[in-house]
Amino acid sequence: MFIQLLQTGNAGQSFGILPMLLIMVVFFFFMIWPQMRKQKKAKAYLAELKKGDHVVTTGGFHAKISQIADTHFILEIEEGKIKAEKAAVSMEMTLAAYPKPKA
Repeated sequence: MFIQLLQTGNAGQSFGILPMLLIMVVFFFFMIWPQMRKQKKAKAYLAELKKGDHVVTTGGFHAKISQIADTHFILEIEEGKIKAEKAAVSMEMTLAAYPKPKA
């Protein structure tokens, strides 16, 4: 059967799909899946923030949360208060600047 496929020339079409599928699976597991996990983790982090937590924005402001709304925070900085979108809080920078105490 396999020898007949090679002789007729149809083997190239059926074996051409396999490498493409393999590339797509590898791409998913090394590129898309880790990014989805990272986004899920960041979303959970933003959901657990509460009044009084110290954060760092993507613009570099170190602040303390004074109020929480649906789409934004009111942050206290040295000069006063600012309004910042929730997406502007950087999880990685915040955890580096203000690590969670170990229990």
